[in-house]
Amino acid sequence: MKNIIYLAITVILFLHMSVFAGTIDPYTPDSKYIEYGTKFHNVVPICGVYTNNSEFCASAVIIDPHHILTAAHVVKNSKRCLVTVGETKYCIVEIIAHKDFDDKHFGLNDIAIGYCDRKMDMDFYPELYDQKDEVDKVCSISGFGLTGTFKTGAIISDNKRRAGSNIIDRVEKHLLICSPSPGKYRRTELEFLICSGDSGGGLFIDGKLAGINSCVLANGTTPPKSDYATESGHTRVSEHLDWIKQNLKKK
Repeated sequence: MKNIIYLAITVILFLHMSVFAGTIDPYTPDSKYIEYGTKFHNVVPICGVYTNNSEFCASAVIIDPHHILTAAHVVKNSKRCLVTVGETKYCIVEIIAHKDFDDKHFGLNDIAIGYCDRKMDMDFYPELYDQKDEVDKVCSISGFGLTGTFKTGAIISDNKRRAGSNIIDRVEKHLLICSPSPGKYRRTELEFLICSGDSGGGLFIDGKLAGINSCVLANGTTPPKSDYATESGHTRVSEHLDWIKQNLKKK
């Protein structure tokens, strides 16, 4: 049986730590992941407060001057949240979680739209991936989450954004599934897996946003650690295109 956990949220345990991102190949220099991470300006930290007054931090993707996509489990029941672009903080004044999202069913419809009434200026905004051919595609993944290697699991905090690559193994319940490859077969140059805090960040194919980081999965009784025994699940954007378009505000 697979254990599945949401990567939400650097919430309680990690709230007072720096934000950090993704487990990496132990044989690839960390500096390459840090450098690659600088290319993903649209992937930003999102932090806020829930209705029970607990605080959270995770990830989001800016898709146009007024909208973000993130994971529904990150922002559901939030009463205030902000995204940070460079040194500027933007208030997300409205959150719409997918109507079929249920946090009792991990990974299903785990997507939400956020609206900001101020313009979030970016050099570009990613197109949304609209094909159903994701399996076996090389993808790029970025977010603000724990870091470490596939041998150690997620253990390190250093306040640096990272990004890396992977290959999509399969689609399962509208999740794009990735896993680290210990050998040469299917191993990408910057092999990367999401960790706690990466939820809501992006998975990209050919520069287009194809997935929203959602959860990690592993066989056995212990929680997934984003190591060699772990897979990651990313909400399939192509499955939710109509819902996304219907909920974008005209500006």
